[in-house]
Amino acid sequence: MTAIHLTDISVSYDNRQVLGPLSLELKPGEIVVVIGKSGCGKSTLLSQIYDRLRHRAAWLPQDLGLVDTLSVYHNVYMAQLDQHSRWYNIINLIRPFSEQVDNVRPWLKRMSIDDKIWQSVDQLSGGQKQRVAIARALHQGAEILLADEPVSALDGPKADQVMACLTQQYSTALIALHDVDLALRYGQRIIGISDGRIMLDQPVQKLSQQSLLEFY
Repeated sequence: MTAIHLTDISVSYDNRQVLGPLSLELKPGEIVVVIGKSGCGKSTLLSQIYDRLRHRAAWLPQDLGLVDTLSVYHNVYMAQLDQHSRWYNIINLIRPFSEQVDNVRPWLKRMSIDDKIWQSVDQLSGGQKQRVAIARALHQGAEILLADEPVSALDGPKADQVMACLTQQYSTALIALHDVDLALRYGQRIIGISDGRIMLDQPVQKLSQQSLLEFY
């Protein structure tokens, strides 16, 4: 994987600039955490980066992007739809292949929801839905992870477990977080955004909890 260089990203809505212009470099093997108040531009930044990278990135949006009427299994399997033919995917939708079930189930076990594998997503709690989306991102196995508040619906121990899984699976990642402790624990570099602009960009070794709380 080569370094990712993004130059002069800028987004406006209704003639109002909500992001940038800003530039960003992400090096291979680097876990970067994005922090900032709600509405500061974190989600917009991540979606703009995903639009540019697409197939190189596993995307974990804040709205999760799940299909509520499908099973947990099928939602996770969708991470690899592009690796199979249309007919293969249609048959798997009707009658799941055992080899694909065997590929998906370990991720669900890591998220402690393998007992929900055949339930439809609309029967799950908010935290369970978030873990399904996380399992899907883990299953995808892309070059880079882009995650927008991936543990917002999880309690302390589960959030810690999920962040460990994500950063073990993806050595290169850009993750938006509200939890300062998790940011310092799992990030190697932290970017602080305010009013759509990067106001902080430092390695974690130079930062403290107090210095990051200023962004909230």
